Amino acid sequence: MSNIDQVAERLAESNFLQNLSPPLQMALFLGSLVLLPAALASLTCFTRIMIVLSFVRRGLSTQEIPPNSVLIGLALFLTVFVMEPTLTKLNDHAVLPYLKGDLSGLDAFRRGADIHKSFMLRQTRKHDLALFAHMSKAGPIHSPSDTPITVLIPAFIISELKTAFLMGFCIYIPFLLVDIVVSTVLMSMGMMMMPPVIVSTPFKVLLFVLADGWHLVSLSINQSFG
Repeated sequence: MSNIDQVAERLAESNFLQNLSPPLQMALFLGSLVLLPAALASLTCFTRIMIVLSFVRRGLSTQEIPPNSVLIGLALFLTVFVMEPTLTKLNDHAVLPYLKGDLSGLDAFRRGADIHKSFMLRQTRKHDLALFAHMSKAGPIHSPSDTPITVLIPAFIISELKTAFLMGFCIYIPFLLVDIVVSTVLMSMGMMMMPPVIVSTPFKVLLFVLADGWHLVSLSINQSFG
């Protein structure tokens, strides 16, 4: 058990939050909201989805189209869609039993953590996990469920980054080929002062629309979490 898990267990056993005054409880709750963006980026599939969508926009050379708000919104809803089975398990096996009084806060936390750890372990490469386990000197890990959360989270993040960049590379290649063809044609016509991106952008947008690019990107993202 990691130090973070031990601290959480001690706080739960001592009813630390219940012993605080309501203003302090509210202050701790509002302060914890600051960690939500970091948790969204580090504990879910949001990072992979956002990077892939950014590669699509960069490959199209459309600058700020789609705008950041649209990409972030799409990434958020795709994250909810991909995480829906995990969120359903969390709700059915941890949240609802806790609200009904069938589980204590500590047991609900442990059960929810185990469910979410199983999702992250499925998406984490073994050599990334071994790297952080070796650097942390946490000792031998006999089963995936024994992986400390301090080892699993950074391993999960770099695995997500690698997967996202591999998918971005595959997305970028067709757009790069269009740029090369347009650049070669312009040079053969003696139009060396004409920026190739001005001519290639309409062709890339047309190619993306005809291939139903958003459909293919969404399908690829969903299948990458299979």
